[in-house]
Amino acid sequence: MANAEHGGRGAEVFGATAAGATRARLHLARAGLWLVAAVLAVRQLAVVLSTPRGERLTDLETWVGPHGVLHVEGSLYDSTRFTGTPFAGLVLKPLTRAAEQALGWGWTFGTLLLVVALGLVAARALPRPVGRRTALLAAPVAVSLLMLSLPVRNTLWLGQTSIVPVLLVLLGCLAVRGERAGGLLIGVAAAFQPTVLLFVPLLWFTGRRRAAGTTAVTFAVCTALAWAAMAHDSYTYWVHHMAGVGLGGAADDLANQSLHGALLRLGLNGPLEIALFVALGAVVAVLGLRRAVRYAHDGQLLLAVAITGCAAVAISPTTWQHQLLWVLLAVVGRVGKRASDRYVWPVAVVLVMTLPAKMMLPNMAALYPLRDNVVLLAAVAAATAVPFLSRTSPYFHTPVPTEHAAPVPTRFQHVPLLPFLRRVLTRPNLLLELLLIRVTYAAYSKVRLAATGGTIQGGRVRAEEHGHQIHDIERFLHIDIEHAVNHAVVKVDWLRGFFDFYYESFHFFVPLTVLGVLYWRRPVDYRWARASLGFATLLALVGFWLYPLAPPRLMPALGIIDTVHGVQDFTRPDYGTLTSLTNQYAAMPSLHFGWSLWCGLAIAIIAPKRWMKALGLLHPLFTVSAIVATGNHWVLDAVGGAAVVAAGFGLTYLFQGPRAQTVTAAATVPEREAAKDPAPS
Repeated sequence: MANAEHGGRGAEVFGATAAGATRARLHLARAGLWLVAAVLAVRQLAVVLSTPRGERLTDLETWVGPHGVLHVEGSLYDSTRFTGTPFAGLVLKPLTRAAEQALGWGWTFGTLLLVVALGLVAARALPRPVGRRTALLAAPVAVSLLMLSLPVRNTLWLGQTSIVPVLLVLLGCLAVRGERAGGLLIGVAAAFQPTVLLFVPLLWFTGRRRAAGTTAVTFAVCTALAWAAMAHDSYTYWVHHMAGVGLGGAADDLANQSLHGALLRLGLNGPLEIALFVALGAVVAVLGLRRAVRYAHDGQLLLAVAITGCAAVAISPTTWQHQLLWVLLAVVGRVGKRASDRYVWPVAVVLVMTLPAKMMLPNMAALYPLRDNVVLLAAVAAATAVPFLSRTSPYFHTPVPTEHAAPVPTRFQHVPLLPFLRRVLTRPNLLLELLLIRVTYAAYSKVRLAATGGTIQGGRVRAEEHGHQIHDIERFLHIDIEHAVNHAVVKVDWLRGFFDFYYESFHFFVPLTVLGVLYWRRPVDYRWARASLGFATLLALVGFWLYPLAPPRLMPALGIIDTVHGVQDFTRPDYGTLTSLTNQYAAMPSLHFGWSLWCGLAIAIIAPKRWMKALGLLHPLFTVSAIVATGNHWVLDAVGGAAVVAAGFGLTYLFQGPRAQTVTAAATVPEREAAKDPAPS
């Protein structure tokens, strides 16, 4: 009995210790996330205030500067520079003198405080019940995402007021007590931004009719007050410009992410465009409000507010970039029955709201309609189509779990360093993979170009110095074969054509094919191979940054013939059109050879038959021959490529452990798992 009693106390002590350690880790993580949010806020403040006056806070300067719109006699709308409502002008006019004196610090710091408040309100409004980890980490994550988002960055840069209506609506719907107080706040928000009136039917159909009435009355009173004080301005805004339509930039500008702007960009205009806009806007508004009411009754009020805001984004005649925060709020919706699919929607929303559209989709004419309207499409999808889960769904709290491969024993005690990155048997979500691959490649391309300061000429001298260094080392090692091989190949037309074709065509085709086959047939090996390729590419970017290197074809004294690109014009600083498109000094290490070696090793390790392994290893052999024969790389560049690939496989082993030994049949696991129903939570 004594032993049992003693054992019970030990278990209790052990449990308390474990719980205390978990709490300590959570608090440490929370402190780290708040530090990240603070760093992002300071960075945004520094970026705005370090920009010369006249290039920052341009909208605010236009309104309240010494010669701003709010100072001039006559109508606010004699020009299109002021796009706010007459009520907004009435509120801002008394602030002109103070704003002139504190233009910059006061406005920017105040906007940052509003962003923090917005993140705190959104984090507290997550649907209940909320786990302890989510409750602790939600607020700093929300603030960080807001700081990174394009609407907030645009608002800070321009000195806009678009944070105010969103914050007022969230406070009115989610924070304040009493329907009248909530309706008052939302009504003031509508006086600043009329499309906020779309929240009136949301309040009405969710049983908050007093709040709906108060919102409408408050909006009417604020508008009437502005009309009494500024009758001519009010007539110009509400009648002549039809609630602001036509103010600001051109309606077909890419910054206008509304249905009206999208239709104009597609070439429609006149009565047909107006009729189509009204019809599509009505459909989006009705569907969005129906879905918002349903999710509000389901207990997901923050999601309901986000859906209504997304509908308002679409139906407004002009929705500029700083007015798009509603789309980011839709990240709180849960989509997908499988645990592995839960990340698709939030990752897609965060990428759309934080990265330029050109990084999301390739620069292809066929994709321009999608690329130019990507935020609008996200808003319309959130308002009308994305199948957010209901809290009554068994998958809301308990998605279909991810199946993992059994860990493989390692020779080293501390491998893997990140044991939570276990090998997953199921295929990753294809849409998410394609999206991340595209974004990663776009970032890779930008870093390559940034390695020379954003211009080719910026790194020319240094890169040529490094080229002479590499050439001297190769001569010392007696491996300076580039000139001899290049001129030998040039003399044989069919061989020159073969190497030119191989250099241009197989660099992307083979790695993508290997990834595609592994994704479909060997999901576990796909994740292992993808991780090693990612590490190798990341290390190569470090090499490009630290050691820009001119390839043999861009070293005039060597007499190397550029068989692929043709003669480069050295009389021009940028060497012609080709070198203005990408960093031609990203030669060390050679990713042409590195990626081909990765393909060869992946095939040699995974392929079941010897002839497949041998065929795979031929690819890096042909590639190294092509890059030397065409004059695009030094021999030592290939050595560097091999080094980063070896390091990539090594880091994958270090972080995740050995490659999991699985069978091809594992590829059918996703279909079997999707058919299963999880146990009710």
